[in-house]
Amino acid sequence: MKKVLIVYWSGTGNTEAMAKRLAQGVSDAGCEAVLKQPGEASAELVKEAAALAFGCPAMGAEVLEENEVEPFIAGLGSGELGAKALGLFGSYDWGDGQWMRDWVDRMKSLGAVVDGEGLIAHLAPDDEALTKCYELGRRLAGKAELNP
Repeated sequence: MKKVLIVYWSGTGNTEAMAKRLAQGVSDAGCEAVLKQPGEASAELVKEAAALAFGCPAMGAEVLEENEVEPFIAGLGSGELGAKALGLFGSYDWGDGQWMRDWVDRMKSLGAVVDGEGLIAHLAPDDEALTKCYELGRRLAGKAELNP
């Protein structure tokens, strides 16, 4: 069974809710969803996964969380990401989503094939945002099945 690695950090539970709904979409589409915190995820796990999803809320002046997520992302290179399908997601309280646009650009520069423009939810994800998370999980599972 192909694996979709979902690495996320959540301060309030909003991004965690998104990660869990995404994982349900992956599972319902027939792949194994592997949920990990950044400190539990290694470059080797990233390399082994058939598809990926990374989640982080906007922090500070619309940046990634600096103690766990940023070091994890900074440690990745094109060798780990290859041309794998990658979904990005997270919640925010202020701003306009600039952190997600920056993150999408950053991951594309490392060779990842980012699904869409990143999935964001204002504060707690509502039903529409959770449905989008589920659909993202299903899409990533479909792309994982195509990854040799």
